[in-house]
Amino acid sequence: MKKSQNRKKEIKFWDNISKKERNWILKTPKEEIIKKIKSSKEHWWEELIGKVRGKKILDIGCGPCGSLEWADMVLERIGLDPLTESYSSLGINKHKMKYVASGVENIPFKDGYFDVVSSFNSLDHVDNLKKAINEIIRVLAPGGIFLLITDVNHHPTPCEPIKFSWDIIEKFTQKNMKLIEAKYYEKSEEGIYQSILANIPYDHHNKTKRYGILSAKFIKLQQRRL
Repeated sequence: MKKSQNRKKEIKFWDNISKKERNWILKTPKEEIIKKIKSSKEHWWEELIGKVRGKKILDIGCGPCGSLEWADMVLERIGLDPLTESYSSLGINKHKMKYVASGVENIPFKDGYFDVVSSFNSLDHVDNLKKAINEIIRVLAPGGIFLLITDVNHHPTPCEPIKFSWDIIEKFTQKNMKLIEAKYYEKSEEGIYQSILANIPYDHHNKTKRYGILSAKFIKLQQRRL
């Protein structure tokens, strides 16, 4: 019952967002969409856009707004979201990317299937963090890239029930993942991407309990042979 209520809140949220964004996505030239992605998702996609040709990419917790519509150069683009079936009324059938109805705790793809996996503002939405991390790593190919943008230190909410701090990095690096780069931001604006664009570094010397934003890039290491 509680999960059903949470999903209704998620759908209502995306319905409001979709009314503003879906027509823009469908009508806007690909170059302009890429430009917005570069700014809103910081520099991760900007660095990789020229390197994902012929690759398979997965966006976790993608929502219904066509998060991978810009990626015409890739071999396969999958958006994973447990609410996919409920998004049918929000225009996802007009998108070129493929939507898969699943939670991240049980990704329906084989080991090492994807070259790039992203989780932008979705990791704290999961039901089981440990299972989610294990599945992300499982479906990522050795040498593949994982991109993470997430709130940290926030109070649990019905839609964002998982709470973690900056130590979320260690939860990945302890499992055959190497951190390539990380940036830490103050939650200076209402939205996560707006705060990234404001570009105020998180002051770790300030011990006041408050929200922060982590933007991190990992690579999956080759499996060690025994």
